Amino acid sequence: MPTENDAHDIAALRAFNRVYTTRLGLLNSRLDKSPFTLSEARILYELAHRTDPTAAELARALGLDRAQISRTLRRFAERGLVEAREDPRHGRHQLLSLTQAGRAAFTALEGNTREAVGALLDALPPARRAPVLTAAKTLTRMFEADTGRGVSLRGLRPGDLGWVIHRQTVLYAQEYGWNNDYEALAARILCDFHQSFDPAHEGAWIAELDDRVVGSVFLVRGDTSMVGKLRLLYVEPDMRGAGVGKVLVATCIERARQAGYQRLELWTNSVLTSARRLYERAGFALIDEAPHHSFGHDLVGQTWSLSL
Repeated sequence: MPTENDAHDIAALRAFNRVYTTRLGLLNSRLDKSPFTLSEARILYELAHRTDPTAAELARALGLDRAQISRTLRRFAERGLVEAREDPRHGRHQLLSLTQAGRAAFTALEGNTREAVGALLDALPPARRAPVLTAAKTLTRMFEADTGRGVSLRGLRPGDLGWVIHRQTVLYAQEYGWNNDYEALAARILCDFHQSFDPAHEGAWIAELDDRVVGSVFLVRGDTSMVGKLRLLYVEPDMRGAGVGKVLVATCIERARQAGYQRLELWTNSVLTSARRLYERAGFALIDEAPHHSFGHDLVGQTWSLSL
C-alpha cells in the first residue's frame, strides 16, 4: 500500500500531468489540427525516424500492444500513408516505411506540433520559461534508463565556491538537520583552498549536466607532502546512483596519483552512508573513528585512507 509520502508524490505528478496534457491539447480527439490521435501521431513519428522498422520494433519502442499497432498500421495502409515489404533476412517480418503521402502527413503534423509548443513557450515570460525548460530536461533524464548520461566534469568558474558551500549546507540541513556550523567549516576549507591554491598538487571538479551543477569534489594538500586529501564531495539527490559520485572520486584519485601523493585521505561522518559506500568501492579503508559533537548533533567522525 502507498505510504502517506507516496500518496503526496503521486498526487504531485498527477497534477502536473493534468496541467501539461490540457495545455498541449493532448486530450483532444485529434492532435494539433491533424487527423491523428495521440497514439497514431507517435507511431507516425517513429516511422518517420526509423529505417525499415517492423511492427514488433514499434510495439517495443512505444510500449504499445501489438494488436493496437497492427490496427493503426492497417488504417495507415488504407489511407496510403505506409507500405510494407518482406524482410529478405526473415520472411515472416514486414519492413515498414512511409509513402510520399505519409511523409507529407508527418511533415504537416510536425509543423503544427512545433507551432503549438512554440506558442506555449512564447506565452511564458523569460523568468518562467527558463525553469520550465530545465524541469522538462530533468523529467526526461529521470525517466530514461541511463540517468548519468551527458554528465561532464569541468574546473572552477567564478561563483562555484559559493555555490558548493550553499548547496552542501542546504542539503545537509535538509537530510541530517545540521546547522550553520557546517557552512562555516565549508567556507573556511574553500577560502583556504582558494588563497593557497597549488595547481601542481591540488584540484577541483564540478560535475555538470544540462548547464546545471550536480556535484563536486576537491583535492587538497594533506598534513605531509606525501598525503593528499579528498574534500567536500557531494552529489545532488536526484543524481545519486547515476555514477556521478563514482566519476568524481575516481577523478580525484587519478589526479592525486599524478601529483605524486603516496596516500589519499578523507574525513567524513558515519551518517553519510552513500558517500561511505563510494569510498569503500574505490578502495578506501577506515583507519580511525571517534565521536564528536558538531553541526548541532552528536556524530561519529571517520578517517578513510587509500594507498596510491
